[in-house]
Amino acid sequence: MAKERAIPTSRFSRFATLTSMAGKVAGNMLLSGTKGALKGEGWDNKNLLLQPKNIEQLAKQLVHLRGAAMKLGQLLSMDAGDLLSPELAQLLAVLRADANPMPHKQLLGVLKSQWGNDWLDTLSHIELRPFAAASIGQVHHAVTEQGDNLAVKIQYPGIAQSVESDVDNVMTLLTMSRLLPKELDIKPLVAEAKKQLLAEADYQREAFYLQRYGELLADKPRFKVPDLYAQYSTEQILAMEYVVAKPIEHLDDLSQRQRNQLASDLIKLFFHELFDFKLIQTDPNFANFQYQISSERIVLLDFGATREVPSELSDGYRALLTAASVNDRDGVFIAATTIGYFQDTILDSYKNNVIDLFILACEPLRAEHSYHFANSDLALRMKNAGMAMSAHTQQWHTPPIDALFIHRKLAGLYLIAAKLQAQVDVKSVFALYKLAD
Repeated sequence: MAKERAIPTSRFSRFATLTSMAGKVAGNMLLSGTKGALKGEGWDNKNLLLQPKNIEQLAKQLVHLRGAAMKLGQLLSMDAGDLLSPELAQLLAVLRADANPMPHKQLLGVLKSQWGNDWLDTLSHIELRPFAAASIGQVHHAVTEQGDNLAVKIQYPGIAQSVESDVDNVMTLLTMSRLLPKELDIKPLVAEAKKQLLAEADYQREAFYLQRYGELLADKPRFKVPDLYAQYSTEQILAMEYVVAKPIEHLDDLSQRQRNQLASDLIKLFFHELFDFKLIQTDPNFANFQYQISSERIVLLDFGATREVPSELSDGYRALLTAASVNDRDGVFIAATTIGYFQDTILDSYKNNVIDLFILACEPLRAEHSYHFANSDLALRMKNAGMAMSAHTQQWHTPPIDALFIHRKLAGLYLIAAKLQAQVDVKSVFALYKLAD
């Protein structure tokens, strides 16, 4: 677990953190630029900014702010990925790491504000050291007087109140630093970062979706959703059943059958979400999936990033995946246009590149037998295709926001399947959902 570090809570202190960071970076640039000038070297603002020590400084302070800074970094790095410079990708990747936990004094302040001064009366015990910490809050193990084991997610102070200003400040910093390509219309992503962060900071909303998923998966014994403890849950605290399971990225001892089944179940769940539930948990972070080896059940965690899927979007993706599964380029184009992916001003050559990328991404759906995710270079080929597209800067555009989150989820599942070294008959799984011929 990372070292404790107090979180700035007021708007002024959070802005001061960013200002201090900018000052240190500017100082580093001036020092290095002066040294270079004395050696007869030219002054290059971008190269001076992207020194390793400046990248490290930026990442360190953005992680310190938590919340908006980390969430914006996560959205940009996962959703705009291949259109970003390697330097910015390096910076944003740091923001996906675990955050520093808040000090005990700050933690106790949140507990008192949410549960009252006598908050300990209803608990037998609570671990003050969190067992998980991320962008919005940290999670603690607690035991009730009745002996129930709880996982208590406690929100960092000041997060919800600082969303607008934090996102704007970080975007100003990235824009001034010229780390973002000027051709990329980033406004929809910025607006979505604010919306998504506010949604994830609403623990009552997450409690609703936690219960909703529990109901939707009640008849599917291969999945386990923790029970909600509503009596302990508030706007800034989410209390749920503590489920003993193993992180999915640490499953080294599973048989090949178990690996295949686990990955297949997650892909089936994705299709259930997209086509049946019309509700999708869009964060494919490895930490959100755990596994009970003895019962072979998948434990699902973290429903803050859950999104409703409109019926027309669900239908559009059914058509797109169906077309891509049989290499039907015209069908992919029609479906993608219906989804809202293309703009009238985009050149046909660029549209063809996008169609190529869709068809490439659906390669597992066309495999006649089990698709070997670990042996495939699909991720590399998709990255190379994305980089080739990014060279045509005049054609850059931001895809529909809902589409980004769906793509994010599917790409994350591919990574999980590769990590598990799974072999999945994706074609047969999707056959239950594809449009009739």
